[in-house]
Amino acid sequence: MSRLKRIASPLVRVAVTLLVFWLIFRSIHLHGVVETVLGVKPWLLLAALGFQLCSTLIASFRWELVMRRLGFGQSFPFYLRSYFKGSFFNQGLPTSIGGDALRMLDVARTGHRKRDAFYGVAVDRGLGLAGLLVFNLIALQVNPNLLPHQVFLAINGLVSAGIAGFAVLVLFHKLHWLERWPVTVLFVRISQRLAQVLRGWRAFSAQLLLALAIHLFTLLAIFCIGNSVGLTFNLWTYMVIVPPVILLTIVPVSLAGWGVREGGMIGLFTLIGADKTLVLSMSILYGVNLIVASLPGMWVYFTGKHHL
Repeated sequence: MSRLKRIASPLVRVAVTLLVFWLIFRSIHLHGVVETVLGVKPWLLLAALGFQLCSTLIASFRWELVMRRLGFGQSFPFYLRSYFKGSFFNQGLPTSIGGDALRMLDVARTGHRKRDAFYGVAVDRGLGLAGLLVFNLIALQVNPNLLPHQVFLAINGLVSAGIAGFAVLVLFHKLHWLERWPVTVLFVRISQRLAQVLRGWRAFSAQLLLALAIHLFTLLAIFCIGNSVGLTFNLWTYMVIVPPVILLTIVPVSLAGWGVREGGMIGLFTLIGADKTLVLSMSILYGVNLIVASLPGMWVYFTGKHHL
């Protein structure tokens, strides 16, 4: 049954991805997308790749800080290599083994328990998600009239609720009676480690700034790609619209977010008058950008001594 599940999971994601793209291309001509992609400015694509690589570098550094706070050893190059490998598995392979699971195994191979490694990766993932929510909340307040009012209220409410949920998780470990049940004890353990990582204003500020910087470089990459296809909106527009789409791609229903990302981009950008063909072209190019940026992880994985 376990083997069947490992095979079925990526196949279902591929099927969902193809279905969504089929629905998208019912209203958008492929020829127009191809023409747009062929007409892009290469230097903007190179700039986007550079920004994406910078985002990965900073994310690797943040993960190192998290793990050191939790008592793990290893140097920055170890976490950099592992993070790139995780990115490659997330973006480049239709596999049921995700990048987070691969990072957990990398840490466990250094002599730590898989459970402790899992907590470290979960804390890193949680901080990244919280940073994206804060980033989007700031952008929404700076530009509250960009989207239709009802859409603004919906996104603002969901983002605010997400940030409030993260704050509750940080304080969750103070409710000691929740350790009685297996369902809640997992969140208590994650909360304990989150509090450990964020203890002190210096550590808290460092994690917040790193999270914002990671997402800023990602947004700069998408901004460059958008401009390369003719979507000449200002950077604040991308800061409002793109983060909710990234949040959607976190839900593991498609292959590396393909299809879901394109549908979300089209849905939100067309609310401000953007051309569907240009938006789809931008989203596809960004997906390719993510794959190319993850290729160092392929080299690290296949030249390393540990394989799945």
